[in-house]
Amino acid sequence: MAILGAPVLGLRANWHQFALLVAVNAFVGGMVGIERTILPLLAEGEFGVTSSASAVSFIATFGLAKALTNLFGGHLAGRISRKNLLVVGWIFALPVPLILIWAPSWGWIVAGNLLLGVNQGLAWSMTVNLKVDLVGPNQRGLALGFNEAAGYMSVAAAAYFSGLIAGHYGLRPEPFYLGIVFAAAGLALSTLFVRDTGRFVALEASQHAKTTGQSLRTTFAEVTWRRAHLWGASQAGFVNNLNDGLIWGIFPLFFASNGLSLERIALLASAYPLMWGSLQLVTGWLSDKIGRKPLVVPGMLLQGVAILLAASAGSFGLWMSSVILVGIGTAMVYPTLLAAISDAVHPQERASALGSTGSGVTPARYWARLSEDFSRTLSVLPRLSASWPL
Repeated sequence: MAILGAPVLGLRANWHQFALLVAVNAFVGGMVGIERTILPLLAEGEFGVTSSASAVSFIATFGLAKALTNLFGGHLAGRISRKNLLVVGWIFALPVPLILIWAPSWGWIVAGNLLLGVNQGLAWSMTVNLKVDLVGPNQRGLALGFNEAAGYMSVAAAAYFSGLIAGHYGLRPEPFYLGIVFAAAGLALSTLFVRDTGRFVALEASQHAKTTGQSLRTTFAEVTWRRAHLWGASQAGFVNNLNDGLIWGIFPLFFASNGLSLERIALLASAYPLMWGSLQLVTGWLSDKIGRKPLVVPGMLLQGVAILLAASAGSFGLWMSSVILVGIGTAMVYPTLLAAISDAVHPQERASALGSTGSGVTPARYWARLSEDFSRTLSVLPRLSASWPL
């Protein structure tokens, strides 16, 4: 196997490790999937959290923890190693399902999601970097398509099955038993079988001009505002994550307020990541062939149209169509943006650049504007839902 001898870039030469990393990221996605259907309903049903803003506080905590972990984890990847950060990410995941099972108050749920955000910021990001390191420059889109497909198809499966389990046994504790299995399996595979890819980074870097290395501040500045094409990718990634937070936190409450059963909410919650995940196998490969921008621009437009459709719809069929369309648009955007960032930076600065992009942090003026728009959406959707019969 190539990774045991002299490093050889390419998917075919490293398919054993690549397949292992696909499996690891499936468990990473499963950790988030168990929450997709359950937590928004748990907030109101068990803890009496009636405010939409309070109900989605777990997403805000998750997103902030993941953003900061992405930012600093990417910078540390070259120093601590991708594998070590992957293992640390799984250690943070171990207590999460136990907290969700035994939490006596909503504050404990929010704290559990802080740990989950650290897990996702390290584990998901490192599987991205490890795969990109292995395949080299010619198959980045394909590699990222595989990575994101595994992760988000697992999100879909976990969202669906946790919803089914909750429908039969209740919102707690049974659905979160899946999380114990995912965390234990992910940690075991990462510790025992995943190998670091530092030699592959060095091999690819030898084909480029030498770099003295950039500070975290410099890399962050390059990605978020100094270089126009990286700035554009960062902004698109931020909006993509904002849309995902809306669908994760508000849509289940929106559907429940319209009288949908838990099983139907689970179907809607799983359809979006299922489309997102499965189609990335195609869109990632396609971006290697036709370029990144032809997928990103229409993908972002499709997301916007689909969310508007969901807000104006009043039937299960239209809601299903809207979440499927959002999933298609996200599949066009997500792996393509990651590949575009990888294309534009030096191999030894790639992890830090991807971490800065994945952090979703933007200059203050853009953050304020987007946060205001998101808050407005949170306040409008519940009012709309109250006036629309099923």
